[in-house]
Amino acid sequence: MHNKVVYQAAKSLHAFGFPVLRFNFRGVGASEGQYDHGQGEQADAGAALDYLRAEFPDLPLLVAGFSFGAWIGLRVGGLDHRVLELIGMGLPIVDPKLDFGYLRACHKPKLILQGEIDQYGGKEKLQAFVATFSKEAAAETRVVFVPRGDHFFTGHLEQMSLALSKWLVERHPGLSCAPQL
Repeated sequence: MHNKVVYQAAKSLHAFGFPVLRFNFRGVGASEGQYDHGQGEQADAGAALDYLRAEFPDLPLLVAGFSFGAWIGLRVGGLDHRVLELIGMGLPIVDPKLDFGYLRACHKPKLILQGEIDQYGGKEKLQAFVATFSKEAAAETRVVFVPRGDHFFTGHLEQMSLALSKWLVERHPGLSCAPQL
């Protein structure tokens, strides 16, 4: 929840007026519980969506996640009717324990931000994966590669943030960014 990618994405979303909730999955940091191989973590993401819906009942929900958080968040958000859009950053698609295959049939609008040289899913591997998407899922997917970016977008967080902002403005004409203090 405190890594620089999650922080920068949250900052970018908040600048556009989106309510933002960052949280640690069970067993991470000071959170209770222990790692549950994705099952309990999906429940954590669902509880976060329930909280956001209760706090902001009239706003559409968007799910953004980084790395393992993208694996969980995109899965949960893709199935939840309250979530209208998805953003995944640094998808670790080469990790055999994390199957992103569910994205092949996910028809929700989604942005995938990936470092060009991400050690867990660089440009060629991610392009090959996205080529397996259904026609409908592919039509709703925008992939942006951050040149020379690694898994954590080291030295390229501003480029990642700009790509995220550009996608939001394209998706929501008239959306404006509040000035940063």
